[in-house]
Amino acid sequence: MAGAKRAKQTLDPMRMGKGAEELEMGLKRRVVGQDDAIRQIVGIYQTFLSGMTTPGRPVGSLLFLGPTGSGKTRTVEALAETLVGDPRAVVKIDCAEYQHSHEIAKLIGSPPGYLGHRETHPLLSQEAVNQFHTETLKLSFVLFDEIEKANDALWNLLLGILDKATLTLGDNKRVDFSHAVIFMTSNLGAAEMNAILRPKLGFAASTPNALQLENKLAHAGTEAARRRFTPEFMNRIDRVVTFHPLGEPEMLRILDIELGAVEERLTRAAGMTGMRMKVTRDARGLLLEEGTDARYGARHLKRAIERRLVQPISNLIATAQVTAGDRLFVDADKNGLVFSKEPGEAAGLAIAAA
Repeated sequence: MAGAKRAKQTLDPMRMGKGAEELEMGLKRRVVGQDDAIRQIVGIYQTFLSGMTTPGRPVGSLLFLGPTGSGKTRTVEALAETLVGDPRAVVKIDCAEYQHSHEIAKLIGSPPGYLGHRETHPLLSQEAVNQFHTETLKLSFVLFDEIEKANDALWNLLLGILDKATLTLGDNKRVDFSHAVIFMTSNLGAAEMNAILRPKLGFAASTPNALQLENKLAHAGTEAARRRFTPEFMNRIDRVVTFHPLGEPEMLRILDIELGAVEERLTRAAGMTGMRMKVTRDARGLLLEEGTDARYGARHLKRAIERRLVQPISNLIATAQVTAGDRLFVDADKNGLVFSKEPGEAAGLAIAAA
């Protein structure tokens, strides 16, 4: 019938596109226990893919708050690894190196006329910001690590980047950040968060007041940031994300991820094609005991794995005690990890590692 109204279609604004779904899956494989951070990053990425980012501003700006070892820096690396294939494809600024105003010259270069002007190469040049762009993805990841340690001069630089996506270098050249996601990490509020979680650490996910607990943690982190940073700085940040301290279930999942990475290294080792590795529960417990604690989270887990697992395995390979096709077993006793194998032909071999 002419002029009749067409039936309206109900739309789903929460539905994700294929690119955003793939990013979410990739991040969840690499980042444990921080679903809110993943959600926020995926939302920003979907906005970027749709072309709906705010003109004249960075693609997104996020402040990550939470205790040491909760995965703040790792999340940024996981984003780069998922989208670019390299966790090092991040322009990382360690803010602890910029506690004095004169050190800002390392970032933007010295103005003309100053001693050493020609020898000073700014770390935040356009070439540096765009160095990890690919033909299919023109997106940069810029990380300001431990932002609370920086001098006020660095915060003032960030105000311009966050507000206008522009940085003016010492020689008056301009750097465009309109195709960059800006990440800032901070340990502010960590003590307050740990105080809230201390009676429940490791069981937050199963407590009947999980949502209330999550809100308390977010409030503690945000309030600590507001006490440290100026209102104009906080108002220019798109998202403030609180990273929760990790409990035992999360630590176990992180350990599984790291052990998977060791297995990949083992299969790539010269002549080790077909080798498999099995790590027992006792061995996992020893690695967790040495590599994690309530104060530092999972920060030292990689170090414990390198010292207790990777180095002894390297010795076994170098001395031909294990060869391609063997099945390597890793167990633990009172003296430490114990290594044994199921060889293709010879009898099993057990070596105790102190």
